[in-house]
Amino acid sequence: RFFIIKESFLLYYAESEKKSFESNKYFNIHPKGVIPLGGCIVEPKEEPNMPYAIKISHEDFHGNIVLAAESEFEQAQWLEMLQESGKVTWKNAQLGEAMIESLEAQGLQLAKEKQEYLDKLMEETEELCLQREQKEELERLNQVLEAEKHRFEEVVRELRLEQEQIRRELELTAHSLKGVEEEKKELRSLTQSLQKTLEELSLEKQQMLEMLEENESQLPPPTSPSKEQSPIWGLHCSLRQIEEKMQQLLEEKLLAEKRMKENEERSRALEEEREFYSSQSRALQNSLSELTAEKQQTERDLKAEVKVRMDLEKRLREAEEALQSLEQGLNSLDCNKEKEEKMKADVSNLRKFFEECIRNAELEAKMPVIMKNSVYIHKAA
Repeated sequence: RFFIIKESFLLYYAESEKKSFESNKYFNIHPKGVIPLGGCIVEPKEEPNMPYAIKISHEDFHGNIVLAAESEFEQAQWLEMLQESGKVTWKNAQLGEAMIESLEAQGLQLAKEKQEYLDKLMEETEELCLQREQKEELERLNQVLEAEKHRFEEVVRELRLEQEQIRRELELTAHSLKGVEEEKKELRSLTQSLQKTLEELSLEKQQMLEMLEENESQLPPPTSPSKEQSPIWGLHCSLRQIEEKMQQLLEEKLLAEKRMKENEERSRALEEEREFYSSQSRALQNSLSELTAEKQQTERDLKAEVKVRMDLEKRLREAEEALQSLEQGLNSLDCNKEKEEKMKADVSNLRKFFEECIRNAELEAKMPVIMKNSVYIHKAA
């Protein structure tokens, strides 16, 4: 037997109840028996094989109750406690049945409340599982955004390299265009000089022809066969030299004009190339600006997501602590007013937590979709 003194009553249980009492410090409200100690006479007694026995007697009992202790010290302790409890009057025995009935009624009420709390606990546990799934989804999305951020950085780096290459090519094109312009100026100056020389030679040729006509009309017919000594022959030689020089200058002029035409075409090509590189550079700069803005937006989204996840983890920890406290209260067989108030407070905290989750559910559900859409839109672009 396992005995417990409760006020003026001696409760006894099976030996197995001792372990349960030592672990949770709560006594079972359903003992195997109850002995009222009010007005009882408690004295030591020696019995065969029980040297440390205790006898409990009362005038209303139909016999004596004999209990055995294991040692003299234990016998003395029990005697003292039983005698102190026996000082209470027998009237408490009349309240025993009422107390047991009250305890049974409280037990039924507690069982009903326990079932209600268990049902609420199951609902809230499901909500916690949903919150954990949302947390895992946020972590997965965080990984996607981190990868997208690295991809942005790589694209930006490649675009900067390409922009630098275009800038160098643009500088080379501008340098070539400047050289072509200088060559065009030189060729234009050369053409003008050749044109002026041709005009002078043409004028000189015209004068030679006039002189030749005048000499041929004034001079008598030659008597000598030698033409080299004739003034007319000298004029013809000078005229021929002028014509040869004019032909040479004309060829040089045509060549210069051809080179000028080639330079014009090359200049147009270089101008088109410069315009192309300029447009490419502007497009790259716009892309860099857009990517930089998207990168900053991604970083802001990451920071917001991390803050949401930290808040969610904090609320989850608070909810789990409240659930653990509620489970401990439900598993307890003893329920006083203070513990009942604490259990109600835990349920109230959990209710507030999940009401807040419901209010924020739509926003928290849409936020990953919005962030994913931004990632997929950029990929499509």
